[in-house]
Amino acid sequence: MTNEPAKSGMTAELNKEIRLARFVPRRLKLIFLLFLGALPISSFAACPDLSAFYQVEVTDSAALQQQISQLLPQCLESSEFFAIYGAAQLSNSDLAGALESLERALLLNPDNGAAAIDYAQALFDEGQLFTALEMNQRLLGREDLPPGIGDALQGRQQLWKSFTRQSSLQAEVLAGYDSNLNGAPDSSQITLTLSGEPILLGLDSAFRPQSGGYLSTRAAYRQRRLAPESQQNWGVEVRSRNSDYSQSDLLQFAANYQFLKPSRTNSWQAATGVNHLQYGGSSLFTGLDTSFRYQPGSERRCNPYTQLAAQHQDFHRESRLDGLETKASLGLSCPPFGNAGRQQLSAELSRIDNFAANSGRLGGDRAGWQSTLNWQYSLQTASVRVQLSQTDIEDRKGYSPLLKDGAQRSVKRSYFLLQYRRPIRLLGSSANFMINLYHQRQRSNLQLFRSKDTSAALGFGWVF
Repeated sequence: MTNEPAKSGMTAELNKEIRLARFVPRRLKLIFLLFLGALPISSFAACPDLSAFYQVEVTDSAALQQQISQLLPQCLESSEFFAIYGAAQLSNSDLAGALESLERALLLNPDNGAAAIDYAQALFDEGQLFTALEMNQRLLGREDLPPGIGDALQGRQQLWKSFTRQSSLQAEVLAGYDSNLNGAPDSSQITLTLSGEPILLGLDSAFRPQSGGYLSTRAAYRQRRLAPESQQNWGVEVRSRNSDYSQSDLLQFAANYQFLKPSRTNSWQAATGVNHLQYGGSSLFTGLDTSFRYQPGSERRCNPYTQLAAQHQDFHRESRLDGLETKASLGLSCPPFGNAGRQQLSAELSRIDNFAANSGRLGGDRAGWQSTLNWQYSLQTASVRVQLSQTDIEDRKGYSPLLKDGAQRSVKRSYFLLQYRRPIRLLGSSANFMINLYHQRQRSNLQLFRSKDTSAALGFGWVF
């Protein structure tokens, strides 16, 4: 079951991408300003003639904004003035000021088309995609549009609509070294209990840790659909790991669906998915997942959340291991912060219960706790992600009379993951150089379940 917190903040995600399209509508700015002369606007004797600003070619937007602002005391009731002033503020990237001025222009004269055009653009730049689309659609329905304006607005509408349905394809290739490809126990021998007496049993080399190099590949497809009050995500992912020790080769397939409903007061998310794992060339495990997450709104920098998840576990080689695992989590998620670089932080504490599907499962039901900490630091040139996890699980029944007189198995597993990403333009505009470092240690009261594993890999990734 995944420990990664569900994605949130639909508006924040949009802002990263929609700013790439801002330059397209801005090239139409001069055409839009001509709309002022073709639509009815308010006219007041106290406000001077503003027609000279219509033909101004903007070379210094800050100076132009300053020049227009000097007329403010004389034009407090002029919709025409606030439309021009708002357009200048928008060109000067004064988004808050532009929104205020353009809102006032429309309050003074709701039919001011130039103000409406720029107001829709300002809403889009602020991340209010659907409000901008709605206003732009109303403009398209007007019958008094000057020649050329309708085509420009239609092009803008199509551009903005493209942000409601987005897809991406990711590909990764890494080469690395793993100290325990087959996840075998540390010890070369284990102690069995026969007739109350301890007997040492040596493990065959096939059941001891196998180290070596490996090649890892990953391909993932993501699609996101946005609606005014919700978001839907689909994803499909395939991973593989191949080495000279083919008995430990891995092939993993995963598919998932998420439905998110954010609001100002809270947000919730429902998700479902399937995971299938092949090990050594044959099917090992299939898991069916479902989860629900709720996060209340808060004025604080970091917000708490709760999550409930369940997974049906099907082990194809040994049906006695089948079970149903539930997970109840409390977490804390912090949005990006920092000045020198953007940091993200999240922490989670979970209660895990695993119920045996068959009465003959060794150890019976089991339960325990898991804690996870995620930290990410991003700069323009690179990003670093660190994940720490600790899981403590204990069986409800004795595991086997052959191991420590039938003692209940207790397992403590911890791992550390470090990921480094850096753009490398020599391999394409979306290419990244990648380094992964991983260390896991598993402790147990039973020798058979004590193990450790360290791996390091480097390679390249692309996003299309």
